[in-house]
Amino acid sequence: MNTKKLTSSFTISGRLQSLRHALRGLIILFSEEINARIHLLLGLIAVFLGVLCHINSTEWLLISFSIGWVIFAETVNTAIENLADIVCPDYNYKIGRVKDLAAAAVLIAAITAALVGGFVFIPHLLNFIS
Repeated sequence: MNTKKLTSSFTISGRLQSLRHALRGLIILFSEEINARIHLLLGLIAVFLGVLCHINSTEWLLISFSIGWVIFAETVNTAIENLADIVCPDYNYKIGRVKDLAAAAVLIAAITAALVGGFVFIPHLLNFIS
């Protein structure tokens, strides 16, 4: 393995270019995918509730990971769907199954995030009400 080639390809400008691509991906995700915007809105509501309820650092960690997990799953789902549409633009049973499985990953992440949100916020909200 040529280590000189590996070290010479690692540049600041290369890393900045990678960051630009990733940011462009986020722009595509949130500008084109309604579900991603819904997840982002729900994440912002969770952050607002976290501030309102004065949640502790462990709870912030759980909420942050939950938000990130859902956005990550939505991003991967969108990438899989886009790639599947390029590979097979016409209906294909197997491609449909792949898309369904990717969508199921988002559903699992969203349900998990909702459970985490419930465990974190319900006690605070009940305490806030009483």
